[in-house]
Amino acid sequence: MDRPDPGGIPIRTILLGVGGVMLLALGGTGAGAILKHDPLLADTTLSFIRYGHGHDLATAVLYLGLGMVIWSWTRLGRMVRNGHVGSAAVLTAIVAWTLPLLFAPPLFSKDIYSYLAQGQIALNGLDPYSVGPAVLQSPLSDNVSWVWQNTPAPYGPLFLMLAEGVVWATGGSVIGGVVIMRMVLAVGLVLLCWALPGLTRHLGGRPATALWVAVANPLMLVHLIGGAHNDLLMVGLLAAGVLLVLDRRHVLGIAVVTLAFAVKATAVVALPFLVLVWARRLDGSRTTQLGKAIAGGVVTFLAVFAATTFVSGLDLGWIPALSSSSTIVNWLSLPSAVGDFAHTVVSAFVRVEPGWFMTVARGLGSVLLVFIVWRQWRAAQDGGPEAMRRAAITMLAVALLSPATLPWYFSWPLVMAAALPWTTTGLKAAVFFSTWLLLVTFPNGDTALYSWAYLVFVAAVSALACVSLTRPDPLRLSSRYA
Repeated sequence: MDRPDPGGIPIRTILLGVGGVMLLALGGTGAGAILKHDPLLADTTLSFIRYGHGHDLATAVLYLGLGMVIWSWTRLGRMVRNGHVGSAAVLTAIVAWTLPLLFAPPLFSKDIYSYLAQGQIALNGLDPYSVGPAVLQSPLSDNVSWVWQNTPAPYGPLFLMLAEGVVWATGGSVIGGVVIMRMVLAVGLVLLCWALPGLTRHLGGRPATALWVAVANPLMLVHLIGGAHNDLLMVGLLAAGVLLVLDRRHVLGIAVVTLAFAVKATAVVALPFLVLVWARRLDGSRTTQLGKAIAGGVVTFLAVFAATTFVSGLDLGWIPALSSSSTIVNWLSLPSAVGDFAHTVVSAFVRVEPGWFMTVARGLGSVLLVFIVWRQWRAAQDGGPEAMRRAAITMLAVALLSPATLPWYFSWPLVMAAALPWTTTGLKAAVFFSTWLLLVTFPNGDTALYSWAYLVFVAAVSALACVSLTRPDPLRLSSRYA
């Protein structure tokens, strides 16, 4: 294993990851969230990779690449933890591992097709907050998952403007739209790479560790770049806004977080904690400080959000559309898991409909979430780093207690916590859960959360990655470590 001096670049480890993402991209052409009709492969000799044994081969290549990516990330993390490399090495890895994914087929999710279809709806003069992709009957809408065909867009006006611009620039091309949309979302990745080292100055972490755990992480790169989720742009803007507030540029920071909210609503969770940071820097009693900061924050938020909404030409229809995510039911959402389990137990004795159980469990989960948010906000009254730590805990609670939870939602708390000090135990936990969350979705976007034998395998792989963070050869496969 390469052991460069601090500040050096671990070439072999980075190239291992590059090989992995290239295999991911190659395997994804047959096993990813592929187009129903691919103009590049249809009616060619390469179309065999989407069927039968060809599809099996593509899947094997994809998972081989995924294993190489996890391996290279863990090796890099071991070097970061031991002080053998610094931020330059991690940034080099991020760039090298991202570039091939920009041109890969969509991986582990079909959401990007929904984004493009929603942009086409707006471009055609229709209201994406009133109708779903099914109204288009176009190549873009044809590839949208059946679950979302009739669902209005649950995203903010800034993101809808960006999606509309991508569709206009690419002339409605599906392949061109996927690539350009990824490049737009990659702005979030750039913002993360800029913001996280600055955040460590305020929050006590190490720049290299923050970049490794939150940006080089395969959960981030494979899901948010490969899967092309707008969460990436949201967390990038969020991190940049938080840094600006901590740097005493309070109005600008809250304005940037408002833009994150105008991409995806989750970013609003950070705003009350940023208000506390601002308040503790003002003159007067605690009540006066808080009153001034709340007033300034609300005015800034309303001005930026109103301007963004006005420029987009859209309305507030995306707010009620947020409830559409409740159609997703899986046990990553703790309330959904409780509701599903309760229904299963009761159904063993009497036949009942599952809807009531889910409604009650999710309602109780929402009450618990409000309580946690309030408690964390009250505990963050002194502002500073503690407020950001409490914000990270709150983001984790939002991911776990929302009516619907998907693996990449855990990028929210990961980014918020990345610049805090990390213990070895914390880093090992991050490796285990990042690997596990990465693998619990199949490459075509279907969930693997109910494939129990596969989940046992995923847990074993995640445990191996976790141990590998501190032990170079946990399976003792090399005589070098015997």
